[in-house]
Amino acid sequence: MSAGGTQHRVPFATSERHTLGVEWEVALVDKTTRDLVNNAADVFDECEDLHAHDGTPQITKELLRNTVELVSGVHHRVDEAVDDLSGTMDVVRRAADKLGVDLFCAGTHPFAQWSTQQLTKSPHYEEMIERTQWWGRQMLIWGVHVHVGLSHQEKVFPILNSLLLQYPHLLALSASSPVWAGFDTGYASNRALMFQQLPTAGLPFQFENWSQFESFVHDQVKTGVIDHIGSMHWDIRPAPKWGTIEVRVCDGVPSRAELGALVALIHCLVVDLDTRLENGETLPSIPPWHVQENKWRAARYGLDAEIILDADSNERLVTDDLNDLLERLAPTARLLGCSDELDRVAEIPRHGASYQRQRKVAADNNGDLVAVVDSLVRELDS
Repeated sequence: MSAGGTQHRVPFATSERHTLGVEWEVALVDKTTRDLVNNAADVFDECEDLHAHDGTPQITKELLRNTVELVSGVHHRVDEAVDDLSGTMDVVRRAADKLGVDLFCAGTHPFAQWSTQQLTKSPHYEEMIERTQWWGRQMLIWGVHVHVGLSHQEKVFPILNSLLLQYPHLLALSASSPVWAGFDTGYASNRALMFQQLPTAGLPFQFENWSQFESFVHDQVKTGVIDHIGSMHWDIRPAPKWGTIEVRVCDGVPSRAELGALVALIHCLVVDLDTRLENGETLPSIPPWHVQENKWRAARYGLDAEIILDADSNERLVTDDLNDLLERLAPTARLLGCSDELDRVAEIPRHGASYQRQRKVAADNNGDLVAVVDSLVRELDS
């Protein structure tokens, strides 16, 4: 596969193997109306005692002024990363409480209107909106990003390509965006399909090696598509600055317990694939047309999706395949010290994923979407 024949050198930072970092986007909602509020700057001012650690700020600004992103330090264990984020969450919650604001996390807000949201002042964000226009202004969405450290750049694309087999599992489990601007979309994750409308977002290309990726980056920079690697918003992407692979598949996750479960699943998946790669195994992958279809099916049907398993086009219910996947990853979880968290993954289908819980709350309250936000605020407190 050629991407123009010229390379743009992309150094991959030295990273300790299998270290873990998590970014958790949370939204700010009014305690009374439950609509979004655009006072993230005031929350930041109240959080001056949150100091940076490991060179990484614990909270960062996002595109919209209704959002605060919580950023963990670099950890080796899932429980350490979640405890780190929980501590930051407690500080942010106290600051927000003084302002009459609660915290909320889901892939989308059930009834907020995108047209009333204010942009964070930043040349980068202003340039993005100038370029993407209506679609850029529509990005009223939240997600979770998980970084896992890899020892060498040549591992990135074999692992990334194989991770795409589990894309529908991650999306179906985390799907939390069924309602958009007051209307049930019929999708489990409206966020996943909204976000891919941006020109540099969506599914990654399946390169064979790092050199092909560098050729691609050259083409993107030369043609003005991106001006730096961070402008490339793939659902799974290399993060060369940190020496990690970054998994950005998941919708916003509404509780600490579910966050721990999904981070454990991602951590185990990457470590399992890295171990198999080091043992000389050729990692499995599937054609991009199957990956694309699996993404759509998981976004549309969530945990009821029939997914495509392999290049031979065999299919299976995602939850049935998940059970076997969790059993296969159990030894890896024991080595990583996250067996309890991985066990909680199986509880999500039993208790209902967030998109299912939101729909049930709405049905139980005659369609009242304020009640849905109330339930999500409570989950984040739990």
